[in-house]
Amino acid sequence: MGRRTHAAAGRLTMGQFQFGEILAHTDLLLRGVGLTAGLWAIAFACGLSFGLGVALLRLSGSRWMAWPARLFVELFRTTPVLVQLVWFYYALPVLTGLQLPAFWAAALALSLNATAYCSEIYRGGIRSIVREQSEAARALGMTSARTMRRVVLPQVMRRMLPAFTNRGVELAKNTSVASIVTVNELLYQARMLSSEYYLPLETFTIVAVIYFVLIYPGTLLAYGLERRYAAKGA
Repeated sequence: MGRRTHAAAGRLTMGQFQFGEILAHTDLLLRGVGLTAGLWAIAFACGLSFGLGVALLRLSGSRWMAWPARLFVELFRTTPVLVQLVWFYYALPVLTGLQLPAFWAAALALSLNATAYCSEIYRGGIRSIVREQSEAARALGMTSARTMRRVVLPQVMRRMLPAFTNRGVELAKNTSVASIVTVNELLYQARMLSSEYYLPLETFTIVAVIYFVLIYPGTLLAYGLERRYAAKGA
């Protein structure tokens, strides 16, 4: 280990990076990118969809629906996502006899984690809407579901866009924990290449650039939408 560290420090001092060795395995990195993107898409879609349901349960006014939803949210917000992933992959089979493939164990853990955080974003956004607007909609004969769909949610989504952007970025980075259970996503492939060629500086520099290229366009899109809504007076 000391020899590898010394060699890496020597390259850093002399500026003799060997990116070519890692870039020669672009196919492996791209395969990792594909799995990373898949995990992110599944988890974020589940977070946005189920998060709204959990938020509505917490706002329902019924103790029997609000308390289980709150317990779910607090459980997944107060424990590390790495612990959740390890639990679903290793402990769930012991308790239920159901052995999930590594990819789906990671997708389940990330999805439930994203659901908990997204539900709190929804809940805060919905509560920020002036109560009189909902009351006025109901006075016009709208049902609660229609009021939520046509009056509350359109305003909520605009207000919550920055929070959802941040959550999406965090989720993209959290997919890296899947490498712990041997999901061949981007970080896993990077670790394999680093250990094979003893080029950690080059490998993880390339990985950092890939993450930046994947995530930054999404933040630009979110900024553009924010400016568009602001121009409309949203």
